[in-house]
Amino acid sequence: MNQTYMKEKKIFPLVMSMALPMMLSMAFNSLYNIVDSYFVAKLSEDAMTALSLVYPAQNLLTAVAVGFGVGVNAMISFYLGAQNQEKADKTATQGMVLGVLHGVLLMILFLCGINWFLGMFTKSDTVRALGMEYSNVVFLFSTIVTGGITLEKIFQAVGRMRATMVSMIAGFVTNIVLDPLLIFGIGPFPRMEIAGAALATGIGQVITLLVYIIYYVLDPLPVKLRRNYLRPEGEICGKTYGIGIPATLNMALPSLLISALNGILAAYSGAYVLVLGVYYKLQTFIYLPSNGIIQGIRPLIGYNYGAGERKRVEQIYRLTLELTAGIMAIGTALCWLIPGGLIGLFTENPETVTIGITALHIISLGFILSAVSVTSSGALEALGQGMASLVISVMRYVAVIIPAAFVLSRLIGVTGVWWAFVCTESVTAVVAYVLYHRVWKRA
Repeated sequence: MNQTYMKEKKIFPLVMSMALPMMLSMAFNSLYNIVDSYFVAKLSEDAMTALSLVYPAQNLLTAVAVGFGVGVNAMISFYLGAQNQEKADKTATQGMVLGVLHGVLLMILFLCGINWFLGMFTKSDTVRALGMEYSNVVFLFSTIVTGGITLEKIFQAVGRMRATMVSMIAGFVTNIVLDPLLIFGIGPFPRMEIAGAALATGIGQVITLLVYIIYYVLDPLPVKLRRNYLRPEGEICGKTYGIGIPATLNMALPSLLISALNGILAAYSGAYVLVLGVYYKLQTFIYLPSNGIIQGIRPLIGYNYGAGERKRVEQIYRLTLELTAGIMAIGTALCWLIPGGLIGLFTENPETVTIGITALHIISLGFILSAVSVTSSGALEALGQGMASLVISVMRYVAVIIPAAFVLSRLIGVTGVWWAFVCTESVTAVVAYVLYHRVWKRA
């Protein structure tokens, strides 16, 4: 149960041992939406558009779960580094209870409000009906999602990255096997079409949660979920939400961005809305390995910060920045070398593919710069500086990009929306670098 290896092992092998399983986990996890979209696209472009419009709501659910989980993760890591076992156990227990409660509340919210939400972005009764059909199934699993992600963050906080990897892969494999069976009605399975995609995703999430529970029972963690700690305490909840709320907003802001950009693009053509949805599916796959690294190093930074190892924190930050920049460079290369193949996974319409190629060529120019923002934001959360991290995200997802997209689309047409991504990443990278170093000097 000794966690001191986090402050004793050499930096590079330590970071890689934590990050590699998470990179694989996040890469597989990103395939949930990719796989759904691939098979749903075989039904019709209307079905794919419906999936794109529901995506911001799904992202909000994930944002709340992951954001709050980040708070749980950071506080557990800090308390373990400070050798305070009791508070680490309390944080894990109360975090799990609150995580499940969040799932219940979000399930009610989405099931009651999704019809109104879809109506803001489409006048097509077909698209709206398909979106409702998908949503009415997928959001029934909201509590499973929030409970599973909270457990994920607890496992990550104590360095059990391999368990996270196995759990996510198990869920993905289940999803990818069930998708064609339930969507197209292969063998004994009924043809459920878009609802089948939602059910396959939900069952995959159930499997992920079950694997976490099995690991918890068979291979005890350095922190425990204890009945006598179930009652929420002000200090624990205050610190957890102090990190978790800004982290949730960080994750939720892309939903606001996508919705705003959908509104701008819809004025030109539904094809542009579809392309934006496809881009975010691909972006998820490109960015999640980097986010996997961030999740891997977050407990390392939290533990070493709690233990007073400032030099190691600085070394971890620099190495993470180099790794994320490398991944973003690969993503840029893919968007230039095989853009048609990437867009073609989701649509066979030549006009839509052409629009998508242009979008990928332009947006990808900002990928490498975004490594600075992603790394700085994750490191700040690990240090308990949730508000500083939120400032970076507000710039990336609201304060710069939405006005830029609106103005540039009026000046140079619809491609101005794509150029807004590049402008935003350039400005935010500078602000993020300066902000992180200022906060770190005062920490």
